[in-house]
Amino acid sequence: MPQKILFLKYEDLKIDPKKEVAKIALFLGKPFDNEEDLEIVLNKCSMERLKNLEVNKSGSIFSHIHNSAYFRKGVVGEWKNHMTPEMEEQLDKITNLKLQGSGLEL
Repeated sequence: MPQKILFLKYEDLKIDPKKEVAKIALFLGKPFDNEEDLEIVLNKCSMERLKNLEVNKSGSIFSHIHNSAYFRKGVVGEWKNHMTPEMEEQLDKITNLKLQGSGLEL
């Protein structure tokens, strides 16, 4: 049921957030009626706003993992500062295997 799957790439979201968020809304059957509503959603979902919410600065879902661990810089390619080349290779192998035939190209 490919009509029930929407592939998004973080890089595309960073390049043109309005276009990608509008695409998500349309996919969910809830397109934006106007530009102002789209801007409100973009503001409420911005990385800067979310990581500065008090719950994400000091709260935790699990006692040993703080919510702040889910927020890094929000920069494309930042993962390279956290993964070794071996980890990258292993992740690429797993990703390619799992996405084979899906139509998603990474």
